[in-house]
Amino acid sequence: MRLPSEKLYIKELEALCKEDKDEKPFGWKLSPASVLKFIIGGKSGKVQITPKYIGNRRLVEVAIATLLTDRSLLLIGEPGTAKSWLSENLAAAICFDSGKVIQGTAGTSEEQIRYTWNYAMLLANGPSNEALIKSPIFRAMETGTLARFEEISRCQSEVQDALISIMSEKTISIPELAVEVSAVRGFSIIATANTRDRGVNDMSSALKRRFNIVNLPSPASIDTEIDIVKHRVSEIATNYRLKSALPADEVVLKVVTIFRELRQGLTLDEKQKLNSPSGVISTAEAISLLTNSMALAGSFGNGTISNDDLAAGLQGAIVKDESKDKIIWKEYLENVMKKRGSDWRNLYNSCTGMNS
Repeated sequence: MRLPSEKLYIKELEALCKEDKDEKPFGWKLSPASVLKFIIGGKSGKVQITPKYIGNRRLVEVAIATLLTDRSLLLIGEPGTAKSWLSENLAAAICFDSGKVIQGTAGTSEEQIRYTWNYAMLLANGPSNEALIKSPIFRAMETGTLARFEEISRCQSEVQDALISIMSEKTISIPELAVEVSAVRGFSIIATANTRDRGVNDMSSALKRRFNIVNLPSPASIDTEIDIVKHRVSEIATNYRLKSALPADEVVLKVVTIFRELRQGLTLDEKQKLNSPSGVISTAEAISLLTNSMALAGSFGNGTISNDDLAAGLQGAIVKDESKDKIIWKEYLENVMKKRGSDWRNLYNSCTGMNS
């Protein structure tokens, strides 16, 4: 399966570490300038540093600067704006460890944020350090490293607020052992939150005040989105060793165009308004669609993505609510794609065949 960023990009991190002569903050493996280079790309000696985030450089600088202080970082934005990917790579660059993660869900409990117990040992011997099961945040506090909290807004409000005392006092109290554990310098939290996805719980003002919030926007231009999609598809294809050629530029352009138009409810030339489907038509969905199309082409085709492969992916990505989205997708096919001429004709035929 996919390696964590600190292992996937180990050669880049080693090259940056070797070349880095700047002062490093307490607990950091790299200086802020080297962390920035790891995220946005560049060159370290003879090693090419691949860009991990393609977007506004200033937002990345603000995120890194936040982690230099005692404030935690909240990356917020619509689904598919690379919040989790940026979070992981920041943790990988700063402490070479992105694995201390809490995945927020409706079922996440306060114990998963603080600590819980090995109940067999607890019943046999009573409370002890050996019976204590430490959360990722607890372990990050002990080691002075970063903890990640993915999808924090999916947790119930009372669970979210369990973070307030941890972030304010930088301690975790364990009444059963009559001790308080204080965070080692360098500890911080990087959280992510969606603004549009279903199942979102509003964060309290008290909790928000303890974060520095960086809003990650959707790609501003189609060229930027195409660059992001091509870069991530290439990385994923290499990692999973997909037996297919990378999608041609024309294929990427068509997928990104369809996604941007349906997401914005407007054609790129701004001449025609469109209905948007119920699902989230994000950049991440476009990347997933193309990698899945590569898997289809490599396993059941001739190794090159066909229009039938794309049509199957588009159907699955766009039609989430059968009653509503299928009508919206048919309208797009007939009113937009069909009128775009011969370059789009084969894809239109494949999509209509799939949608019938």
